Amino acid sequence: MSRLIGGLFDNGQKIKGTVVLMPKNVLDFNALTSIGKDGVIETTKDILGTVVNVAGSLVDAATAFAGKNISLQLISATQADASGKGKVGSKAFVEKHLPTFPTLGAQQLAFRVSFDWDAKFGIPGAFYIQNYTTDEFFLVSVLLEDIPNHGTIHFVCNSWIYNFNKYQKDRIFFVNDTYLPSATPAPLLKYRQEELETLRGDGTGKRQEQDRIYDYDVYNDLGNPDGGDPRPILGGSIIYPYPRRVRTGRDRTRTDPNSEKPGAIYVPRDENFGHLKSSDFIMYGIKSLSQDVLPLLKSAIFDLRITSSEFKNFDDVRSLYEGGIKLPTDFLSQISPVPALKELFRSDGENVLQFPLPHVIQVKRSEWNTDEEFAREVIAGVNPNVFRLLQEFPPKSSLDPSLYGDQTSTITREQLEINTDGVTVDEALSAKRLFILDYQDAFFPYLTRINSLPVARAYATRTIFFLKDDGTLKPLAIELSKPHPGGDNLGPVSKVVLPAIDGVDSTIWLLAKAHVVVNDSGYHQLMSHWLNTHAVMEPFAIATNRQLSVLHPIYKLLYPHYRDTININGLARQSLINAGGIIEQSFLPGKYSIEMSSAVYKNWVFTDQALPADLIKRGLATEDPSAPHGLRLVIEDYPYAVDGLEIWDAIKSWVKEYVSLYYPTDVAIQQDTELQAWWKEVVEKGHADLKDKPWWPKLKSIEDLIQSCSIIIWTASALHSAVNFGQYPYGGYILNRPTLSRRFIPEPGTPEYDEMVADYQKAYLKTITPKYETLVDLSVIEILSRHASDEIYLGQRDTPNWTTDNKALEAFQRFGSKLTEIESKINARNSDPSLRNRHGPVQLPYTLLHRSSEEGLTFRGIPNSISI
Repeated sequence: MSRLIGGLFDNGQKIKGTVVLMPKNVLDFNALTSIGKDGVIETTKDILGTVVNVAGSLVDAATAFAGKNISLQLISATQADASGKGKVGSKAFVEKHLPTFPTLGAQQLAFRVSFDWDAKFGIPGAFYIQNYTTDEFFLVSVLLEDIPNHGTIHFVCNSWIYNFNKYQKDRIFFVNDTYLPSATPAPLLKYRQEELETLRGDGTGKRQEQDRIYDYDVYNDLGNPDGGDPRPILGGSIIYPYPRRVRTGRDRTRTDPNSEKPGAIYVPRDENFGHLKSSDFIMYGIKSLSQDVLPLLKSAIFDLRITSSEFKNFDDVRSLYEGGIKLPTDFLSQISPVPALKELFRSDGENVLQFPLPHVIQVKRSEWNTDEEFAREVIAGVNPNVFRLLQEFPPKSSLDPSLYGDQTSTITREQLEINTDGVTVDEALSAKRLFILDYQDAFFPYLTRINSLPVARAYATRTIFFLKDDGTLKPLAIELSKPHPGGDNLGPVSKVVLPAIDGVDSTIWLLAKAHVVVNDSGYHQLMSHWLNTHAVMEPFAIATNRQLSVLHPIYKLLYPHYRDTININGLARQSLINAGGIIEQSFLPGKYSIEMSSAVYKNWVFTDQALPADLIKRGLATEDPSAPHGLRLVIEDYPYAVDGLEIWDAIKSWVKEYVSLYYPTDVAIQQDTELQAWWKEVVEKGHADLKDKPWWPKLKSIEDLIQSCSIIIWTASALHSAVNFGQYPYGGYILNRPTLSRRFIPEPGTPEYDEMVADYQKAYLKTITPKYETLVDLSVIEILSRHASDEIYLGQRDTPNWTTDNKALEAFQRFGSKLTEIESKINARNSDPSLRNRHGPVQLPYTLLHRSSEEGLTFRGIPNSISI
């Protein structure tokens, strides 16, 4: 006789399973952003005091999990109950600890589980899990073995499981198979739909730590209105459009009912993989830097006077890397023992703050200030995608003349032709040999406000470059513009500075280049980096989790490229881009920083984020079927473009091959209900302020899907790497990439002019970022430029079992092989002495788009996602 268990007949057959999980420990994003009793965020030092010692013993944890503390119930993918949903099996409890289970990662535990099974149950396609322990744990995976007529089934979980008795919520996980909605096994379809409904939530209430809800909100949490330090709400208005962020639902401020109170940042629970990962240490290093280190450092400089607040000369700047700054004896005891900070603070008894030597001065110490290196860094530096072809002369502006007057450039042909090697301006324009780095329109509308800040004195800059016969660039002229004293509507007051190699004119030229770089540094950090990668990607991550099931092929394609993005963006809102945060402290626009990025977002175009479209739009490439990648570059030795086009093509080829496995026709795209809901939500909710723009793909064709997914992957991986991991290698030497300007170029007859004549180094240092702000800048970009030890790079996955589709796995392997081949090509180009822009005078090979990397500050590597 068979006996009935849980509605299923048990004929004595068993399915063996293995559960891999990790116990909770102190490295938890939500714990690290907890609120104290007075509403103040607890310091990272308090929470991380024992960070290097994992809380509890794994042996004790293994004992706690065994027994009847964790139950699982299989769900059939082939047999339905009376309601049409897959049959649910009887509960099976986690049993024996398997300490020698192969492939276990750090802090992972494996357990045996055995399921009763009957042929009438069919093939499992999902399972429920309940946690009856007192604390949450992180479920890594479940493996089912020897399923009759089927073999092995993998479930990749990577999810937090809360106490069932407390929250009364079953958690469901699906097999790693891939199904379009219409092809989903009927018994799993309702489960698929219900899980998406859970992830979407209902749009109300304050998000709690255990929630897994993805919803949208505007950036209404950057300021502190109740503390007298408000910021504009970004998003939801014509004046301040912005991408959306994850909704938190925190209490509103008393002063402004539309703004949320600063405080703990909500991250959907499964966005936090927080277990002793190297990337966690890096992220929490930033948090500790903001909350603990910088206030102590500021006090040490300005109160204890451990060092002067100004650099004395260039050698004094270099001492940051060669000896460092002596700190008070109790300094290190007051900060968190986070490994990311140990790179900066020596604790060998000397208590010294010492930075690693930036790559830009590792080989050639003084070549950073040459004109050739200044020009090279606009195409091979950390911000290589603003520079464009000059197509009209004089350069004009798109600013409203009724508000800002005539913004047409005052640079003359005669000024340019001094250094064009006998080529006229018209000839150079015709031959595509003139280029411009133009920050006039981005900065001028804000200059009056920026220059009213206590220490800021800034210009809006235009720089014109000439392409020499040897393929390198040289600057011809810099235009420096500031508002008319009678009002912005009267237009700019401009001066043009020309290259010079000796005397006071050479110092003025050096200062002019510094003002250009200050514009470039601010634009890079706020627009090229934060806005164009971090901020614009978050809505895609939200929509993907809300509308695409984990069973969906496009979810499986894109999910790795969102890893930790919502997490790091939440941290940025708390410590980097918030009012008074690190960005406002150390970059030119100050309190207007993020507001400026909103103005630039008005002109953001999704389709232009594809590298070929970007290069064509900037006039730096033309379509040519006979050229590599179908594009002919105007500057053949343009490292970012040359390497980037290879990466772009590899991404697009992989996406095309993958998409073709599931969508044979355009009609299949149009009939995919989840896919269409996903794209509709990306446009209408995630980027709601730009939803009516005509350039949005309609996602009605295979080509639309391939191009859109390629742009998402490119932006999250290669584009972010190109603008992020060179920050410290180039900007760690503040002389090379200053972030602040504190005075205008001195005029003859003033004490400042006389000082400039007498001591050009002092004049330069009094113009750019002062010491404390330099330490702020260097501390954060040193951390941001690092790779974690557990980084997952483009062409890699965190598990080989991400899909059961062998054709997809084979295509992905080809993608990885192609990226390895591209690495070899990059190495070969960097060994070619004729390609002078790849090294420049500083002898720094361009490797930012070299796919693989080791841990640390490497100036190379393309992670899958924006994870730092």
